[in-house]
Amino acid sequence: MEVVIRPTTQSAVNLTAQLIADALRAKPDMVLGLATGRTMEAVYARLAEMYRKENLDFSLARSFNLDEYIGLGPENKNSYRYYMNTQLFDHINIDKRNTHLPDGLAEDVEAEGPRYEAEIDGAGGIDIQLLGIGRDGHIGFNEPLSSLSSRTRAKSLTPETYEQNAPLFDKPEDMPMRAFTMGVGTILDARRLILLATGAEKADILAQAVEGPVTSMISSTALQLHPNAIVIVDEEAGAKLTGRKYYDWIFAHEPKWAAYQNI
Repeated sequence: MEVVIRPTTQSAVNLTAQLIADALRAKPDMVLGLATGRTMEAVYARLAEMYRKENLDFSLARSFNLDEYIGLGPENKNSYRYYMNTQLFDHINIDKRNTHLPDGLAEDVEAEGPRYEAEIDGAGGIDIQLLGIGRDGHIGFNEPLSSLSSRTRAKSLTPETYEQNAPLFDKPEDMPMRAFTMGVGTILDARRLILLATGAEKADILAQAVEGPVTSMISSTALQLHPNAIVIVDEEAGAKLTGRKYYDWIFAHEPKWAAYQNI
């Protein structure tokens, strides 16, 4: 795992978007793993800007999202399909037939996870998986005690997740209490992971995820097991990291980061 601490939220966002853009230019038909949430909105805005101003081409790309609420269809403005369309897909030249999310209206809830896994496998696996981190350290909707080898499945959400996400609904009581999510094992199968965290409210859990013991109680700690994981944070989110001096040294001196110093 590598940790990059940027001086501002926008510079953390810009670095995240630049890494994705560079990977896409190197492999135009790459498979992107995408995330939702407020942290990602700025990343998608930046990628859309790069499409408009820098000819960043998504026409051959394919995507798979981490999760979707059970019971919400694509036209529901609180569904993650609606989020992805409005935040990113409607603003770039990706073929929406190549964009995938779990089916929130799947008739067979138990079969939906294996179906989605088969789609990912059929695409050749995920090249880059973008991640955020929940207040309890979850990635996707892999709530505490999620197996570190888990696969895509239906998952009951915790009261903490409900508290965090329900205000996004016009009627908080309408928020589903279950969701489909890629499993921790599914996420770890991606060839590269990029986790973005910003803001002081993420500082404590981010430190546990990066520097604490690996535990199923905090699913994001599983990133420590991945051979190619990058954690990008702003100053506030990185405030509790004890290895700051070493992380900064790597970013300043490793040749692969030379082109990113001024982002």
